[in-house]
Amino acid sequence: MWRQVLLYFRTHSYHADNCQAKETLQNEDEEDIKAAQWIFKPMGSERMEMRKRQMSTTQETPGAAQAQHSTGNRGSNACCFCWCCCCSCSCLTVRNQDEERARRTSHELQAEGIPNCEESPAPTLEEVNAWAQSFDKLMLTPAGRNAFREFLRTEFSEENMLFWMACEELKQESNKSVIEEKARLIYEDYISILSPKEVSLDSRVREVINRNMLEPSQHTFDDAQLQIYTLMHRDSYPRFMNSAIYKDLLRSLSEKSIEA
Repeated sequence: MWRQVLLYFRTHSYHADNCQAKETLQNEDEEDIKAAQWIFKPMGSERMEMRKRQMSTTQETPGAAQAQHSTGNRGSNACCFCWCCCCSCSCLTVRNQDEERARRTSHELQAEGIPNCEESPAPTLEEVNAWAQSFDKLMLTPAGRNAFREFLRTEFSEENMLFWMACEELKQESNKSVIEEKARLIYEDYISILSPKEVSLDSRVREVINRNMLEPSQHTFDDAQLQIYTLMHRDSYPRFMNSAIYKDLLRSLSEKSIEA
């Protein structure tokens, strides 16, 4: 009897499970059919309504879209920490402009720091011929110093003449405060190792200058001036006499004298 009861319950449970499984499969099939119908159904009222809403939203906010677009462009340009080589990057453009401005300013300041050539009348043929006789005669006249300075500029040693002229100017001063100020400027421009216009001096002369700078005077740089004068005489003057600057000047003056 107990076996029959157990068999009855097992059979009833089996039929119930089968019914539940069939019902689940039917529900799943119905959901799949609805999904397929929604995917493949033609454009209906709901999709048309959605399209209308999108179009109306776009028309209502054109300014916002434009602002967002411009902001996006600025963001793409302002890539200060980007890893790409974007030549049109705004940060690189600004940096290049700053560097160019700095170079231009530095060049202008350097040009302002270099004194102009001395005012002098045009040299005569006799004066130019005298320059070949000795270096002293060349340095005595403003026209000779200007011509020699032009040659030194081509050899990138114009600072030697500038230093010599600054020392000559210092010797003409009598006011103590002016002497101290000019001596300080000469030291910073031509003696300091940090200056781009530093002249070539030996250690002995530098020690003398350093001692003299404790109490600057008109003769603080006499030893240095003499050493630079000797350097220009022995090194630059012979090349100047064979340079195109001197020969062209001599030839032009000779031709003018012949025509006259």
